Amino acid sequence: MEQPVCLVANPADGELEVTEEALEALRGVDQPVVVVAVAGLYRTGKSYLLNQLAGRRTGFSLGSTIQSHTKGIWMWCLPHPRRAGHTLVLLDTEGLGDVEKSDTKNDAWIFALAVLLSSTLVYNSKGTIDQYAMEQLHFVSEISTHIRTKAQAEDGFEDDTQYSRFFPKFIWAVRDFTLELKLNGREVTEDDYLENALARRKGFTKEVTQYNLPRDCLRNYFPSRKCFVFVPPVAGEEMSRLCTLPDSALHPHFLAQAASFCEYVLRESQVKTVPGGQPVTGRLFGALVQSYVGTIRSGQVPCLDNAVTAMAAIENEAALREALAHYAAGMGGLRLPAELGELSAAHGTCEGDALRLFMQRSFKDEGYTYQKRLMEAMKESYGRLLGQNEAASKDSCRALLETLSAAMRKQLGDGVYSQPGGYELYLRDRNQVVEDFRKTPSKGVKAEEVLEQFLASKRSEAESVLSVDKKMTEAEKDLATQRQKAELLEQQRKAAEEKRLQTEQLMKDQERSHQENVKQLEAKVAEEAANAKQEAERALQSKLGEQEAMLQQGFKEMAQMLGEEIAELRKEITRSKEQELLNTAKVLAKALTMAYEAWGRGDQDAPPPPGARPARDPGGGYDPGWQRRL
Repeated sequence: MEQPVCLVANPADGELEVTEEALEALRGVDQPVVVVAVAGLYRTGKSYLLNQLAGRRTGFSLGSTIQSHTKGIWMWCLPHPRRAGHTLVLLDTEGLGDVEKSDTKNDAWIFALAVLLSSTLVYNSKGTIDQYAMEQLHFVSEISTHIRTKAQAEDGFEDDTQYSRFFPKFIWAVRDFTLELKLNGREVTEDDYLENALARRKGFTKEVTQYNLPRDCLRNYFPSRKCFVFVPPVAGEEMSRLCTLPDSALHPHFLAQAASFCEYVLRESQVKTVPGGQPVTGRLFGALVQSYVGTIRSGQVPCLDNAVTAMAAIENEAALREALAHYAAGMGGLRLPAELGELSAAHGTCEGDALRLFMQRSFKDEGYTYQKRLMEAMKESYGRLLGQNEAASKDSCRALLETLSAAMRKQLGDGVYSQPGGYELYLRDRNQVVEDFRKTPSKGVKAEEVLEQFLASKRSEAESVLSVDKKMTEAEKDLATQRQKAELLEQQRKAAEEKRLQTEQLMKDQERSHQENVKQLEAKVAEEAANAKQEAERALQSKLGEQEAMLQQGFKEMAQMLGEEIAELRKEITRSKEQELLNTAKVLAKALTMAYEAWGRGDQDAPPPPGARPARDPGGGYDPGWQRRL
C-alpha cells in the first residue's frame, strides 16, 4: 500500500464501521501479518512513531494543531523489512480523551480493538509515568467489560487470568521525557523505570485499591512489557513541522532512541495469532476486524472464542474450495481414455496435495467436518472421472473394432466367406482384427470387455459361415464349434480378470486415501496440541515471573493467588501431553472403525481393514470375524 487507508471509521453518529477499501486490500494479502498498533491520548505523536516504523517521512497524518487528527483506526500494509514472506500491518488509532468529542464511549472500544487486533501494542504518552498517566490509562482497568475470552463465562464472570495468553506485547513509549533515569540515586534502565512505576502499594484503603488497580491490570494482562523514553526532538515551536524537518535538525538522542525503538519493534513483534496458535493472514485479519466490529455494533462484547469460530468457518470453507480446485485442476489435465494405473497415480498425487493444502489453511475444524467433506467430494469426483474414463474407453474400443472389421464386413457382403474354405478365411481375418486390436495402444480400461462383446456379436455370423462351408466335414464343423465356444469362454475370463484387477486397484486407491487422511489428520492434531501447549507454557513463564516479583515486593497473598494459577497451568500442560496421545489414538481408532463399518456394509470401494477379507472376495466370501475383532 502506497498510503494508509481507514480500516475502522468512527463517524459523528458514533457507529464504528469497517471500510470496504481496507477489506479489499486485506483480501489480497495471503502472507502472515505482524500487527503493530499505537494507542494513546490525542496529540501525543502516535503517527510519527508509525511513520518511523514504515521507514517513511510521511504517511500517517501528523497534524499540526491542538485538534485530534486521526479518526477511527487507520491501517498501512507494507512488506516486513526483516521477515521475508510476511506483511507488516501498522494501525494508527484515534487519540483517546479528545475534549471535542460529545460522546467518548468509543474510546474504550477503539482501545479494545487495538488490543484485540495487534501482536504488539504501543501506548504513547507524554512527560512521565506518574499517577496522572496511570489514571489516563483507565481503559486497561475496564478491559474485562469490553473483551471476553469465552462465550460462556463461569458464574457469569469473565476469567481475566486468560488475557495474558492472548494479549499482545505491551510497549510504553514516553515522549518528551526530560528527567534523569535514576532511582534512589542510581541509574536504571527504561524497563526498570516502567516496572518501578507499576509497583504496588500495601494497604486496603480505597485510595490504595484505586492506585493498585491499573498497575495490577497492566502486570496481569500484559506479561511482556517494554519501555522507551524519548527526549523532545526539537524546540516547542518547531514541533508542528516535525515531519518536514531533516534528521540533522532533530536532537541526536531522539534519533538514537527512535532507531532503538524501531529496531526492537521490528525484531520482537511476532506474527498475529488467535487462540489455538493459528497464524493470521491478511485475509483472516480482515475477517477478524469484521467480526469484532460487527459484535460491537450489535451491542455485544467482543469474544475471542466466537470471533475465532466465525473466522474458522470462513477460512475452512475457503480452504475446502481451494483444495477441491487444486484437485480438479490436477485431474482435469488427464487425457481419456487412460489406463487405470495412470488415473490411480494421478488421483493419489492430487488427493495428497489437495489434502496438504487444506490442512495448511484450515484450523479449528470441529469434528473434522470440512475434512470429511473434502474427502467425500474428491471420492465423488474420482468416481465420476472413472465413469467418464470407462465410457471413453468403450467408445474408443468400439470405434477401433468398427474400423478394423470394415474389410470383413465387405468380404461378408461380397460372399467371399460363402465359398468352400470360407470359414478358414473368416477365422484368419477375424483373428487378424483381434491381433490388430490388441496391438493398438491407449484403449483404456474396457478393452477386454468390449472385445468380448464384439466376439459374442460375431458368434451367429461365424456359425452361418461355418454351416455353408462345403469344404469341411461335419466332424470338423463340430470341432470348430467347440473351439469357438472355448475361445469365447477364454475371452470372458480375460474380461472378468480385467474387471477383477481394476476392482483390486480401486480398493488399493481407497486404502491409500484412508492412510493419507489418517497421516495428515494425525499431523494436524499434533500441531494443534503443540500450539496449545506453547500457549500454556508462555502463560506459565509469565506467571512465574509475576509471582517472583510479588514475593520480592512482599505481597505474599498476591504470590499465593498466582501460585494457584501456576498450579492450574502446570496441570493443563500435563493434560495437553496426555491429550496429544489420546487424540492420536482417537484418530487411528476412528479411521479403523470407519474402515470396518464400510467393510461390514459390503462397500465395494472400501479398503479391507486389518484381518478382514473382502465381502466379495472370489476366493473367500464374506468374513464375519471382523465384528468380533472390532
